[in-house]
Amino acid sequence: VQLVESGGGLVQAGGSLRLSCAASGRTFSSYAMGWFRQAPGNEREFVAAIGWSGGNTYYADSVKGRFTISRDNAKNTVYLQMNSLKPDDTAVYYCAADNTGRAIPERLGPYYSYWGQGTQVTVSS
Repeated sequence: VQLVESGGGLVQAGGSLRLSCAASGRTFSSYAMGWFRQAPGNEREFVAAIGWSGGNTYYADSVKGRFTISRDNAKNTVYLQMNSLKPDDTAVYYCAADNTGRAIPERLGPYYSYWGQGTQVTVSS
């Protein structure tokens, strides 16, 4: 499985970005997917996750109400819509795939077997 993120960039505080993660493979629809981020000097942290059907989603408290994770299984793509961005959201954002067929996604990185290369999001104040 290969994951390729896109959509990062520089945005002012209060702005929006939509990240995309395109996955290879014919069984994407059975993967739970997650978004994580890592800021300089910080550990990687969970942002959001979605089950294989799209019916279960979870968010970190820090992004709840501002970020929305979604997926289009026909396009093998998962999205992260980020609104009301804050400087604290600045980080490299990674998408990750859990290919164990989990309907209820996990929030911990070790459950995810495949990772993208990351896309930089910078929010200026």
